[in-house]
Amino acid sequence: MTDPNRHYDACETRDPAARETALMAALAAQVAHAKAKAPYFASLFKDVDPQAVNTRAALAKLPVTRKSDLLEIQPKSYPFGGLNATAPGKLARIFMSPGPIYDAEGHGADFWRFARGLFAAGFRAGDIVHNCFSYHLTPAGSMIESGAHALGCAVVPAGVGQTDLQLRAIADIRPQGYGGTPSFLKILVDKARETGTDISSLKKALVTGEAFLPPHRAELKAAGIAARQCYGTADLGLVAYESEAEEGMIVDEGCLVEILRPGTGDPVEADGEVGEVVVTLFEPDYPLVRFATGDLSAVLPGLSPCGRTNIRLKGWMGRADQVTKIRGMFVHPVQVSAAVKKHPAVAKARLVVDRIGGQDDMLLEVEVADVGELSEATLLEDLRATTKLRGRVALLAPGTLPADAKTIEDRRPV
Repeated sequence: MTDPNRHYDACETRDPAARETALMAALAAQVAHAKAKAPYFASLFKDVDPQAVNTRAALAKLPVTRKSDLLEIQPKSYPFGGLNATAPGKLARIFMSPGPIYDAEGHGADFWRFARGLFAAGFRAGDIVHNCFSYHLTPAGSMIESGAHALGCAVVPAGVGQTDLQLRAIADIRPQGYGGTPSFLKILVDKARETGTDISSLKKALVTGEAFLPPHRAELKAAGIAARQCYGTADLGLVAYESEAEEGMIVDEGCLVEILRPGTGDPVEADGEVGEVVVTLFEPDYPLVRFATGDLSAVLPGLSPCGRTNIRLKGWMGRADQVTKIRGMFVHPVQVSAAVKKHPAVAKARLVVDRIGGQDDMLLEVEVADVGELSEATLLEDLRATTKLRGRVALLAPGTLPADAKTIEDRRPV
């Protein structure tokens, strides 16, 4: 039974069989819509009968579109490569994520469906949300804001950086909750403790964009903040979210999730098996079908103790490819290569991502025969220009990196 104080709507507590029936009916209609309205899918599904795609087995026969492929698809017909069913000029917003990859936002309330995740994190009408996601080019700021507005919350459009000003705003405005990355929330908490600023009004948070490890959650809890995490992408919006049970992330009602064996279109054989998260989105403007995120996860067995009945994801468990998310931003191997190619003195390079002091750290390891021919400062500026992130550089002798070194190596604990 749906509890209006605990559940966003009746969809969350549906009988799983009823949900599956509704999803399969919507699936056939969405494939038909994508084929009819989006040029990319018209070509991809040219031999597909949409009405026959009404089971998971039929869905598994459709080709997969990978997020990493967008770097090749979109330049063929900017800005979206034909994946959009609504003309760019009729959208509400067009975003640019690192890559670059262009993302579409249509009209209507809560386009990204973040209200559900915010509600599960404890946000209610009348709350004030301190939104620390960027409002420039990337869509995360809009995701939190539109979801908060759908709930009836006010929003402080704080964005990122300017820690002292943010603390002043929190102390004066007294928001009840925070939206943003967990690492920046920790920065605010630590700085407030250091300066004696009162941010005790913050009692809840919805965090995403990077790993949220148990020690970090415990630190925030000790500071009086109950933080829940959610999982989404710039292309899809909300995919899954945590509830008060804190046992996995519950899949959003607006999408269908498959877990596939990495590099294939085949679903894993059983719940609990790790694979790539692939999402079909029930959204008319940008109708993504079998969109492979590149993220690894697994389905948890059973249902959440909170009463929500949709499947649960174990959480982010790494990348199926070398694309990784650092401080809330995706970084692609091609970006690293583009920065390094400007420096002939660099024979080989690898970007190592780790976590130091609770923060993501980005170290560019480069093999250089003649150090005098390389400007470290310029190299770091070029890396920042392509990735939008600050990093460090380590100079290595030729032959130090292994022959099979990845362009990006993620050493962060899962």
